[in-house]
Amino acid sequence: MRGARAAGGQGQRSSRMGSLGCPQVIILTYVLVALELTCLFMRFSIMPYLTRELGLDSVAFGYLQTAFGVLQLLGGPVFGRFADQHGARAAFTLSFLASSAFYLLLAAACSPALPGVALLYALPLPAALMHALPAAQMVIADLSAPEERPAALGRLGLCFGVGMISGSLLGGTLSAACGLQCPASVALVANLVAAVLSFTCIPISTKGVGAHAPAAPPGRPEAGVFDLKAISRLLLWPGVLPVFLIKVVSGFPSGLFMVMFSIISMDFFQLDAAEAGYLVSFFGVLQMVIQGLVIGQLSSYFSERALLRASVLVFVVVGLAMALMSNVFHFCLLMPGLVFSLCALNVVTDSMLTKAVPASDTGTMLGLCASVQPLTRTLGPTVGGLLYRSFGVPIFGHVQFATNVLVLLVLWRQPLPQKTDKVW
Repeated sequence: MRGARAAGGQGQRSSRMGSLGCPQVIILTYVLVALELTCLFMRFSIMPYLTRELGLDSVAFGYLQTAFGVLQLLGGPVFGRFADQHGARAAFTLSFLASSAFYLLLAAACSPALPGVALLYALPLPAALMHALPAAQMVIADLSAPEERPAALGRLGLCFGVGMISGSLLGGTLSAACGLQCPASVALVANLVAAVLSFTCIPISTKGVGAHAPAAPPGRPEAGVFDLKAISRLLLWPGVLPVFLIKVVSGFPSGLFMVMFSIISMDFFQLDAAEAGYLVSFFGVLQMVIQGLVIGQLSSYFSERALLRASVLVFVVVGLAMALMSNVFHFCLLMPGLVFSLCALNVVTDSMLTKAVPASDTGTMLGLCASVQPLTRTLGPTVGGLLYRSFGVPIFGHVQFATNVLVLLVLWRQPLPQKTDKVW
């Protein structure tokens, strides 16, 4: 009986995974994420110039960015629910098809023969379904053992660095050589190729293949994709809400600073476009090294709770330094600490949250996590702009320092539940 049951389980597992094994699926997932992020930074390199060419001012550009943030904020949890119910293949394919529609509209907006402004304002519509990164995180969380999950999620930082560097270079080079429509067309083709790869190579479902999360309660009714109660109910699972609040509150001040970074680099640091690009590339290299290599190594020696405390403590130190900095050289000195805190906070909280919920809900949980950044992009331009205009750059350091001191005190007085056996 046991042999037959084990053979049946192996057969079910192989049918779910298709012809690719877990390592191959994870490698393909990294490749797809790197491709998606390359297209993303190609888009960043041409959007300001396109809006200027179409006659839109900075206020209209801000409204456009806010619309992106709102739609991704609303779409993240729903997309995660869709990924849980319909599997990794459907989630990846839907995300890349939505991205293809986005870049098709972007390429059309670059054409002088078409109504560019109207097409530009239609761009945010597909953004609600453009969530390749949460889909990748779900696949990695499902296929990795709990003790390996922080390192596996951290390697996505390598994809982020590759996408930031290659996308920025390709976007600038192609737009200078062939016009703004060329990067958008290349991104359209790349996302169509990624959609084909997803549909043909990604397994239908990764649930139950490598997951070690808590089981869902027996007899729980199957909720729909748009069931907001089922989505919000995850926050009530033991150990979920405190970690999620730490993720939101601790990272929000630095998120405000990053939202205002383009203005700060021009006004406060007095950098031109090329120098600002070098600074962004330096940030990308740091993130690639720290999240892709350093966080994984540290997770082998320290518990997630210890890494979370370390990230908040470094946020405190960086906030104090940010309040005192006066030039770009000072910012370069504190940037490694800032990148470490951001990477450690995101990787560790994502890992802890996916371990705290049932394996059938990891996609929904990661969709909620993915909504944190759009929330910052939605509130950031208004809140950050008011703070910057009223108090200048040091206010971002003061807010980060004060906020994370409070978070650190809460962590010290009320320790989070720890499910690993590591000593810290």
